[in-house]
Amino acid sequence: MRPDPLSEAAARRHELTRSKAIQALRELDRAGTLVTFAAVAQAAGVSRSWLYTQPDISGQIRRLREKTAGAGAIPAAQRATDASLHARLTAALDRNKQLAGENARLRRQLARALGDQRSARTRSGNDPAP
Repeated sequence: MRPDPLSEAAARRHELTRSKAIQALRELDRAGTLVTFAAVAQAAGVSRSWLYTQPDISGQIRRLREKTAGAGAIPAAQRATDASLHARLTAALDRNKQLAGENARLRRQLARALGDQRSARTRSGNDPAP
């Protein structure tokens, strides 16, 4: 028995609509645009109500909406991973230690130079302090 042509057409249209919605979802995420039901519906040319009836697509929209809302709508390729953030923090802490050491060394040099300068003035009799 041959399938009903009307059912076949409806199934093709359903799959085409799903693929357009999924593609729109990926493009919005890649571009760093805030992913919402309205944005996906507009980009894919489908209704928001249809998106809500698709559990996998609506779940993906909700996940991406939460992720991009907290990330300030940064494109997916540019979002920092935990490992990269940890590496940046480690590098910043190392640099901070290096600068603290350099600062201490320069303070000692300055104190020594000011002490030498004051000693020189005292020996020459030009020290204004008694």
